[in-house]
Amino acid sequence: MSSSAVTKVPAAANGEAIAHFAARLAFETDVSDVAADLEAGASGVVVVDTRSIESWNQGHADGAIHLPTSDIAARAGELIEHDATVVVYCWGPGCNGAQKAALEFAKLGYAVKEMIGGFEYWAREGFPVANGAGLVTRRAADPLTAPVSGISCAC
Repeated sequence: MSSSAVTKVPAAANGEAIAHFAARLAFETDVSDVAADLEAGASGVVVVDTRSIESWNQGHADGAIHLPTSDIAARAGELIEHDATVVVYCWGPGCNGAQKAALEFAKLGYAVKEMIGGFEYWAREGFPVANGAGLVTRRAADPLTAPVSGISCAC
């Protein structure tokens, strides 16, 4: 009988698992939840694209505002109400720009979450993408990352 690579390190105790996953949800949200909030016009949530102006102009989540990480300390107060929950994103899962931006917002006292998957998964899941000229497009959902039948995976 072969041993399990999965159980070589035992799963955490129930209480530890609850604390861990609750903490992750306090720090992260996914593109599907963000898209649903933007579509519904949910109040108190501000989505921030933290990339360069060139990246923003190439394409960004429709409904986001542009505030590069280097400008957060100087400009966040003029653009975002202090009682808002800020959702930050950068390019994608291979980039830690969103974490850097989230740290800057947290230092200013904002409630902040990272949009996991970043712009890459926003676009791959078929959500509206705007460019610098304001043109909004929607590509078909990538069947490797999202259900092709709608905007929600019902997670």
